[in-house]
Amino acid sequence: MKIGDKLLKELSKRYEPERTIDKKFGRYDLTFRTDSDGNPVTLFIGNRGANGRITGGRFTRVIVRDPSGKVLKDHWDAKGRA
Repeated sequence: MKIGDKLLKELSKRYEPERTIDKKFGRYDLTFRTDSDGNPVTLFIGNRGANGRITGGRFTRVIVRDPSGKVLKDHWDAKGRA
């Protein structure tokens, strides 16, 4: 599974810091965790089962900043099936 442009646009928004957020995106269910700045950093995408867990893909976000706080790298890495 690959993260598309529409989903990247949704994940580039800022959300409530240090939270787990459940959303519906098209035909997929999303669960993502945010960091202290409100950026999504861990993403589970797929179909939510009766127990509330998502069967599908797992992604983590890599954000590299310089000492002044400017973002040098920002990308998502696929970590396999969840």
